[in-house]
Amino acid sequence: MALTIASREVDGVTVLDLSGRITLGEGSVQLRDAVRDLIGKGQKHILLNLEQVNYIDSSGLGELVSAYTTARNQEATLKLLKLTKKVHDLLQLTKLYTVFDIYDDEAKAIGSYR
Repeated sequence: MALTIASREVDGVTVLDLSGRITLGEGSVQLRDAVRDLIGKGQKHILLNLEQVNYIDSSGLGELVSAYTTARNQEATLKLLKLTKKVHDLLQLTKLYTVFDIYDDEAKAIGSYR
């Protein structure tokens, strides 16, 4: 199942609703392009909703880290929302859980940008 990305705006925060797999090739490229496009347009608050992401491979993990780094370098903030158990466990295992701001509640995540 390929990655699909839907973008929406909530209180000045751009929420990217991701669905599918973030893997080597198309999925990771789509994510990279979406985040870079938003930052290029001056969007400083980005929230990745991973509720519908059922699989991330090492390349996808690298892309999440790259998106986070790109955002920080451009003085933007990228946070994660609603991790599935698989993705949560993967971030714990790779110690990346401590790198990202991660939320289970969208309202709290949106509020954290203030």
